[in-house]
Amino acid sequence: MAKLSKNAVVTINGKNELSTNNNDHVIANDSTKEQAAELPTDDTFFKISQQFGLESAILPVEKQMPIEDRCTKRARLASLRKQRNLEAIMDKTYGFCASKAINNRTDLDWFNRFISLAEDVSNSTMQDLWAKILAGELARPGSYSLKALKVFRDMSIVDAKLLAKACSLSLRDKSRKNIRLIVGSSEQPGLLNFFSKGRQQFINLSQFGLNYADLLLLADNNLIFAQESESAMMANGEHVHFNYNGLSLALTSKKANVALQFYKFTPIGTELAALISDKINDDFIAHMKLQLSHHFNVTD
Repeated sequence: MAKLSKNAVVTINGKNELSTNNNDHVIANDSTKEQAAELPTDDTFFKISQQFGLESAILPVEKQMPIEDRCTKRARLASLRKQRNLEAIMDKTYGFCASKAINNRTDLDWFNRFISLAEDVSNSTMQDLWAKILAGELARPGSYSLKALKVFRDMSIVDAKLLAKACSLSLRDKSRKNIRLIVGSSEQPGLLNFFSKGRQQFINLSQFGLNYADLLLLADNNLIFAQESESAMMANGEHVHFNYNGLSLALTSKKANVALQFYKFTPIGTELAALISDKINDDFIAHMKLQLSHHFNVTD
């Protein structure tokens, strides 16, 4: 990348530096508008480096501020950015809490750790989720562990969308404490059914946007257990109840010694799943009923 020209520096308040407002746009007074116009405003890398106070590497050496001043400027910009992030999260949290009572037993140590973990979150969608975490904790202390916050801090917006996709295809048990991604059902092998094609049935989650690579990534983020699980063998006519995004589902076994295969959410994944609200996917329900129909009756 070519260096900026010698005339590209902007003088502000008598100093050779580039200042930013809240939107990190270049500010120049009337006497420097002509010079500011020469800045490479279409240079994405320059804009990014400027937001973090690191644009001096692109400027000619003779136009660079002393390194001590550059260090001070970078620290100031970082502090301002963190303050803006936290204030945005607080504003969103207030909106979520407007109609809810706040428990007076809020753990201030937890709140302090929340601030230190959330201060670098600048993506608006992620800020919404952090605000929901804080609102949920204020309403019911103990809803979100520090372990869950640390995992969530390291999640990208792509990871968060993947969690939302998994939640949209998952079922909660009757206690609402366990969340499962059901991937099929099977019948205990025996002499009469060992070679039967119907002994095992599979639910194709990839058809609904969640493939095996996604499952591995969810497991890598400690949101689901990597190992596929199986329920206990069920007797003929035995019932198991689930909740799918507000819809009650009852699975009744058609024969003895049948079981469900599933991936189970971890405790951290279960905590963070509370942030996600999804509508019922009718196509998924129809597919699940069809695939499980060999071993179960599935009723609403």
